[in-house]
Amino acid sequence: MAGTDEDAVAAADDALYVLTAVLLTPAKFPSALGDDYPEACAALGLPPLADGYGLVLGQDGEGARWTVVIDDVSLVAVAIASWDCGMEYDLSPGERTVVAALPGWPLAVAVAAPGVPAPHDPAAEITDGPALSPPDTTTWGPAQRRLGADEIALQWALWREQIDDADFARPPEGNAADSDSDADEGARGDGSGAPDRAAAADEADRHRGGAGTAKGHSGIRRVLAEVRAYVDAPPPLGRVRSSFAPGDARTLRADGPGWSLVARTDDIAFVLLDEEPGEVLPVGRGPELPGLLEALDKMAVRPL
Repeated sequence: MAGTDEDAVAAADDALYVLTAVLLTPAKFPSALGDDYPEACAALGLPPLADGYGLVLGQDGEGARWTVVIDDVSLVAVAIASWDCGMEYDLSPGERTVVAALPGWPLAVAVAAPGVPAPHDPAAEITDGPALSPPDTTTWGPAQRRLGADEIALQWALWREQIDDADFARPPEGNAADSDSDADEGARGDGSGAPDRAAAADEADRHRGGAGTAKGHSGIRRVLAEVRAYVDAPPPLGRVRSSFAPGDARTLRADGPGWSLVARTDDIAFVLLDEEPGEVLPVGRGPELPGLLEALDKMAVRPL
């Protein structure tokens, strides 16, 4: 990594054409980079500071890709909010806010600066290591699984309408021992009429995944057990995040080794697993899920 190497910083500061920016904070970080905030920071060779960072992605006058890391999180947040509203905003970080200038981009960027050569990695002689590159999302794996969970959180209504609550299996009357493994869980069914690919946030042309429901699923049982363990022993920062949802609800996001969970505190949950390529597994409301989601929301990291 280039770190704060003076040559790298000077090259990045030389007419950097800003293309986009993202937040790297405990409550909001590019999930493609890791299951939690420290892991995402480690992917960039950065210490997990409590206040986080802003990542400014752009090109220099030669067209080289640079990621400028700044500690002015508010500046980046305002820029992103302005762009999201269709407003212009000149994101020009001050020199004192620059923490590092890293060669390359850690995320895929679909645009390029006009009037300069096509995006490419900086020359090796001005960097102090290999250039950053986006995680591979061409095949199913942790990065694509997390991006699929991002898509579900963003497009909750579209995913939710595929699930009929009446399809969730219910245990026989009085069979309390089965309530946790059956009533709370959805599992992959025959997929009748439903697509079978989870959508990644940056791949709108992918199919929208769906699933039927059935009794019991070992992967879901494992995920629910690990999520419950988070309540008793808090995981690394950012493994559980809470964000806005309509009404009084919250959207919850939890990740762990090989799995991602997305839920609404007033509704059901969806699980994605590394060992189930492209599958989206619904978890029924049942008697256990509401309390679990409430407990997760209390411990989750929230945007400021």
